[in-house]
Amino acid sequence: MKYLIVGLGNIGSEYINTRHNIGFKILDALGNASNISFEDRRLAYRAEYKFKGRTFVLIKPTTYMNLSGKAVNYWLQKEKLSVDKLLVLVDDVALPFGALRIRAKGADAGHNGLKDINLSLGHQNYARLRFGIGNDYPRGGQIKHVMGEWTDEEKASLSERVDLTIEAVKSFGTIGIASTMNQFNNR
Repeated sequence: MKYLIVGLGNIGSEYINTRHNIGFKILDALGNASNISFEDRRLAYRAEYKFKGRTFVLIKPTTYMNLSGKAVNYWLQKEKLSVDKLLVLVDDVALPFGALRIRAKGADAGHNGLKDINLSLGHQNYARLRFGIGNDYPRGGQIKHVMGEWTDEEKASLSERVDLTIEAVKSFGTIGIASTMNQFNNR
């Protein structure tokens, strides 16, 4: 059993601690906790994580957020995986900070990374885990908020929320999307 877990984000030191890079942050935390490291491969940083007889191929696209679909499509084909084995980790301003929302499919909700994946795959029928980054910003301030760094208050509970997200990723590969949704949505 093999799964492709895609953490969305942007490459470059200026993006490392931004809210938009939560997908990268989650996979980095999983890698650090498991003593695995990412290698620079075609269109993505790639690592493999083994858990309960499953192999999780972890990728962080190097195509930048708005072109994530190219990397997702390539790695699905390279690993010979169907889209039901795909989980995309993404930030979401519509959810309160740290809230998780897992769906088996759905619209892009204005997220450019998901838009590009939908375009590349030709559909939106793949699982995604949305990590809430909140919408506490003034009118017209969404880009600054999304591309901004975590506040001290957010940092205080960020690692706990990231750890919960890692458990949801493992759950996706072991008990499936429906049970994972029941167990982790709105936690």
